[in-house]
Amino acid sequence: MNVDKHKQACTIQPMVDQDWKKSWKSIVEQLKSNIPPSKFDAWVMPIHPEFEDNCLILKVPSRIFLDGLKADCEKTLIASVKSVFSSDVTVRFEVDPSLTLPTESRPQQNNQKTNSVDGYIDPRFTFDNFVVGSSNEFCYAASRAVADKPGESYNPLYIHGGVGLGKTHLINAIANKLMQKDHIKIAYRTGERFTNELITAIRNNATHQFREQYRKVDVLIIDDVQFIAGKTSTQEEFFHTFNALHEVHKQIILVSDRSPREMSHLEERLRSRFNWGLVADIQPPNLETRLAILASKAELAGITLDKEVAYLLASRISNNVRELEGALTRITAYAKLTDKVIDMEVTRHVLRDQLQEDMRIISVEDIQKSVANYYNIRFQDMVSKKRNRTIAFPRQIAMYASKELTTHSLPEIGEKFGGKDHTTILYAHRKIQQMRNEDKDFDDEIKRLFSLLKP
Repeated sequence: MNVDKHKQACTIQPMVDQDWKKSWKSIVEQLKSNIPPSKFDAWVMPIHPEFEDNCLILKVPSRIFLDGLKADCEKTLIASVKSVFSSDVTVRFEVDPSLTLPTESRPQQNNQKTNSVDGYIDPRFTFDNFVVGSSNEFCYAASRAVADKPGESYNPLYIHGGVGLGKTHLINAIANKLMQKDHIKIAYRTGERFTNELITAIRNNATHQFREQYRKVDVLIIDDVQFIAGKTSTQEEFFHTFNALHEVHKQIILVSDRSPREMSHLEERLRSRFNWGLVADIQPPNLETRLAILASKAELAGITLDKEVAYLLASRISNNVRELEGALTRITAYAKLTDKVIDMEVTRHVLRDQLQEDMRIISVEDIQKSVANYYNIRFQDMVSKKRNRTIAFPRQIAMYASKELTTHSLPEIGEKFGGKDHTTILYAHRKIQQMRNEDKDFDDEIKRLFSLLKP
């Protein structure tokens, strides 16, 4: 009996060893969806996996690299491993100095253009599928200009903005457009990877080769450039690389989560050079743009999205396009797996945790009463048809606050205001938001009112 068990174990283990590469591929796909593209390129791509004795061994080129990987991605990585492998598979990290940070090359096009890319460019991101709105049209136009005439229009092009607003989409779109040209060499790096390559080059006495690989490119793209701030050797090397490329009119594209003036510990000479060309920021998309993004993604997914569902998602998930797309993916997957229609009930059920994060324990009626009291009008005036300014203006503020502070869709809010159409709520929200943007005193007044409304 023991012999039979031993034989069974011997037949099972090789099967696990044979399949682990497929499992690792699934893990990589999960990570690609769960972490920002810049971090995926910097930390996941250089990992060299091996599998031995039911242990997944993740080898990396240096201790510094391992520290960065663990700080940024360890929890997400381990969670993905556990979801794909069985629970008894362990994970071990190892440093292997013989490894080098990989250089990916994009395959040559069938039209035999002699161009090359050093770094990973995502072919999914193009100008054609970038949804343009008032919050990003300036960056979009600048990016198109650089893609049409690299080294001429704006050099450097410095794009900054918050997480998930489309910065990575735009720089990949630039690279994909440039790849249609002939005889062009592009280097795409994150600030993290640029730093790690320099560290490796210093350790191996290969700084000359490091410099040469960047001096030969026509376009240098650095994502998350804020990572180099405070790192003396990296800033020194990047300063000389920048100068060498700029002097011969090679295009430099820099991306960050903040403007050059907001980047602490950045050398002043670099700050000055970052401002030489064009500094363009991406703002969170407005409601119309978020609705357009949802429509575009829904069309790509081959689904029909109910208007009320679209308004709920676009109104509640307002600051991060990536979260908005992720929410759509979640409800789409749930609907397909359970064979249900994507309606308000399904959406609220699937996204209950995500919507709860933004939800305030406050009702539209609470807001109406508080705003009426604040502006010394009657509560009944909130649902009346009176249009004189002393009533209509506080009513618009209450509509604005209802959209900002509750999870109700625009049509649902309209019902609470005497059956108003969702376009009336949308108009009020636009008007109050514009007034806040243009008038600091009014913005402070709304903030004071909100502080009274929030629990």
